[in-house]
Amino acid sequence: MIFSRNLTLNSDYDVIVAGGGPAGCAAATASARNGARTLLIEASGCLGGMGTIGLVPAWCPFSDKEKIIYRGIGQEVFESLKAQMPHIGKSDLDWVPIDPEGLKRIYDDLVIGSGADVLFNSSVCAAEFFEGNLQYIVVSNKAGLSGYSAKIFVDCTGDADIAALCGLEFDYGTSTGEVQPVTHCFQVTNVDEYEFRTHPEMHHANKDCPVYDIVRSEKYPLVTDGHSCNSLIGPRTVGFNAGHLWNVNATDPLSVSKAMIQGRRLAFQFHQGLKEFFPEAFAASFLSATAPAMGIRESRRIVGEYVLTLKDYIERRTFDDEIGRNSYYIDIHLTEEEKEAVNSGRLNPDARYENYSPGESHGIPYRCLIPKGAHNLLVAGRAISCERIVQGSVRVMPACLVTGQAAGTAAAMTANININVKKINTELLRKKLLEDGVYLK
Repeated sequence: MIFSRNLTLNSDYDVIVAGGGPAGCAAATASARNGARTLLIEASGCLGGMGTIGLVPAWCPFSDKEKIIYRGIGQEVFESLKAQMPHIGKSDLDWVPIDPEGLKRIYDDLVIGSGADVLFNSSVCAAEFFEGNLQYIVVSNKAGLSGYSAKIFVDCTGDADIAALCGLEFDYGTSTGEVQPVTHCFQVTNVDEYEFRTHPEMHHANKDCPVYDIVRSEKYPLVTDGHSCNSLIGPRTVGFNAGHLWNVNATDPLSVSKAMIQGRRLAFQFHQGLKEFFPEAFAASFLSATAPAMGIRESRRIVGEYVLTLKDYIERRTFDDEIGRNSYYIDIHLTEEEKEAVNSGRLNPDARYENYSPGESHGIPYRCLIPKGAHNLLVAGRAISCERIVQGSVRVMPACLVTGQAAGTAAAMTANININVKKINTELLRKKLLEDGVYLK
């Protein structure tokens, strides 16, 4: 490797987790709680990923419409944040708003409280991989380039960056390389709460939503569809997961950079349109923030020891090595190619896979976290091994917290006895996860 001659190698840790989003926070916490010396490396200056620097305004459902199923560390985070938000009901489980500043502090306390170390403003830029073993990673930050070795690594970058740097196999998007559009979330303050709450729901499912007036207007050309998810995240403050940008490659920094600029323009136009077409609530409002991070829905997916399939999802499968359950619907935002198919009548946009009934869910096998050909690397979060259609369900934050906790627990267990991640006793892993509050069947 070209860096090795001048590289200082840090070997203080048993487990290194890359990526401090929900999966990474859960992985680092679980690893440290299980006795492993753990380092969490994060490219930004805070933990939480899309729920914090991404400004996603609400959690996807935590329940199967009967009970909470994303338990363990996920439930710990979820309940802690709800307790800090007086306008949220104690029994609320689905589409619960997120206070991003409160969530930052919760993740800080969670990870540091577990005993893990955190390295902010640091990115993994290279990896030395030999005969199935990740020898060390190269980290870039203000100190320059540094090497970090560990017994086990957990890739929670969202884009399977470490797996890709190791040359391991992955899939990307559709058969033609298209991925779901991205969304640049934003916040609006000084909203008239009474008018916002009492008007018909402002959501793209409501065909009288004022966003459709914005779309039809020629004054706001970047607002091209009705996508307008929103939540009251605090006093007179509404968070928006709204608008789409297409053909953005999360693994291409130039592509993401262009999207960030376009996303800020889109947020401005969206807000101006709200002031024009929904003045009762937004006439005196203020566009207070656009997210420091782009809302990426899809990029790389590892090819793992098992690929979770649509058939598994439809049949609500249970697995001997499952490490969590998922009940979120298949939520895929149309690519440009798919939009053209809708416009030409070749695709019905309302055709959805049947949603689960109350109490139904499917299992996520541990094998989906193991990249093929890797002995000491696990992957958690939206990049786990699955068919693209299923990634539209397992990509969301509650599921990421579950796969992160499983990966961190497995990493600590394998580090403690120096074995290949594929050779872990999954019965013992599942027993430990159950003891730590995870929901399994």
